[in-house]
Amino acid sequence: MFSDIDWRQSWYDAVRDAAGGIDLDAASMIPSLCAQAASRQLCNHQGLPLQFVPQSALPDGVAYEAFIGATGNVPTRENLHDFFNALVWLTFPRIKQQLNALQAAQIAQDGVGKARGPARDAATLFDENAALLVVRDGEAGRQLVQALRGHDWRTAFIGLRDVFGRDAHVWLFGHALMEKLVAPYKAITAHTRVVWADDRYFACDGAGRRAWIDAKVAHELAAEGLSKSCFTPLPMLGVPGWWPQQDEAFYGDAAVFRPKRVAPTKEAKEA
Repeated sequence: MFSDIDWRQSWYDAVRDAAGGIDLDAASMIPSLCAQAASRQLCNHQGLPLQFVPQSALPDGVAYEAFIGATGNVPTRENLHDFFNALVWLTFPRIKQQLNALQAAQIAQDGVGKARGPARDAATLFDENAALLVVRDGEAGRQLVQALRGHDWRTAFIGLRDVFGRDAHVWLFGHALMEKLVAPYKAITAHTRVVWADDRYFACDGAGRRAWIDAKVAHELAAEGLSKSCFTPLPMLGVPGWWPQQDEAFYGDAAVFRPKRVAPTKEAKEA
């Protein structure tokens, strides 16, 4: 299954280094993942050592996130979805800790139930499908974020194309998002969180930037919590340089690059 992954693609920049430490030819990826977690001295939010265990270790009737929070053990299947999840744990452990702490606390408070509730729903979206848009806090960065939030795709991806790479970086976090991009298609869209950065982030190398993101976002989640309102959509193959032939016709595809919905006026509602 690993042979299908094109590690050259920019959307794997976040986890490529972590993947390089995994024995992809072994019968099971779990021992190699555990060795990497141990070498990084990773733990869950309660300080318990983080380990990857077979899915069969999850007891019947016990919620996945509650199990991780109580034991430090991450149930892991031998598939791409859980492989990418493990790589994110190795790359952004502090963010994963905060998401797990939030989910485990909500489960302890409300139980599992049929509906997750708004906090768990937002945490699940983050965990599965988030991208992190790190933007230099300046005029160009603010213009880019405004254009993206307004679904002004032409301005964001053509008019402000040079902002990407110079003042804005896209880092994938969601493991389901990474899995979908193994076989990329135009409609793949991330729930994107904007992370404002100063010059210190841009002065770092790749490892330093990942560590900066991990600390910054984890702190924000611990201080502010999480809701779905913090996300803005970002079509992945629209990111400049992430796909060939990104011309006017490409970005003009309204089925993918959708205009922002306009809320109906009071008069329209009453009509």
